[in-house]
Amino acid sequence: MSELSLVFGIHAVKGLLVRHPGKIEELLYLDQRQDGRVRELLGMARDKGVHCRSVPKEEFDRLLKGQGDAAHQGVLVRIKADRISNEADLDDMLESLSPQDLFLILDGVTDPHNLGACLRSANAAGVKAVIVPKDKSAPLNPAARKVACGAADITPLIRVTNLARTIKHMQSYGVWFVGTAGEAEHTLHETSLTGPLAIVMGAEEKGMRRLTREGCDALVKIPMYGEVSSLNVSVATGVCLFEAVRQRHRPK
Repeated sequence: MSELSLVFGIHAVKGLLVRHPGKIEELLYLDQRQDGRVRELLGMARDKGVHCRSVPKEEFDRLLKGQGDAAHQGVLVRIKADRISNEADLDDMLESLSPQDLFLILDGVTDPHNLGACLRSANAAGVKAVIVPKDKSAPLNPAARKVACGAADITPLIRVTNLARTIKHMQSYGVWFVGTAGEAEHTLHETSLTGPLAIVMGAEEKGMRRLTREGCDALVKIPMYGEVSSLNVSVATGVCLFEAVRQRHRPK
């Protein structure tokens, strides 16, 4: 039997219904919640052929046990967890590469909460895949999935054996690599982020490893105007991804 995962919250569930209704096994909602937002979701689900079921609070709490302070908003879905993506899947993506393809590389991000937040931003920005090294990277555990708010089951997370080698392999297909470093000469906003692109973010404290840094085609920094010298990696990831989105979708 396929493993099932839970996705909860109005926004996350609506996103799945709009983009991936076929992944949903069942939609559950609190029997005491019948407001307009939930009714809208139920209507969408039924239009998509998704089975809906009302459950008492006791069953809802049991399902979400271990999820921490889950902001479920009275609705959740059970979805089939996809198989883990691998390097062969990356090759398939590269064979059909388009100028709009955007990748995110996380070089040594070890905090599951940061991984989940990066996955969520990556999904929102339309990232093709998030790529991490197999060693010294955060696991995709329940904590990461909760913060990802459904993105962990939509955006592929690919673990590679040798990140430096993967960078060279992707570059051979025409992917341009832009790494982030506080000492870079040029800022994020001064750099072209169009075309097939991979944005590389370093570890929480140490940044990118030497071989990763040397493999990048360009290095950029986020301009800082306050007293702090750096941003949390998940916040910095969102800033970089959406600058790329802005450049790609600005009016011509």
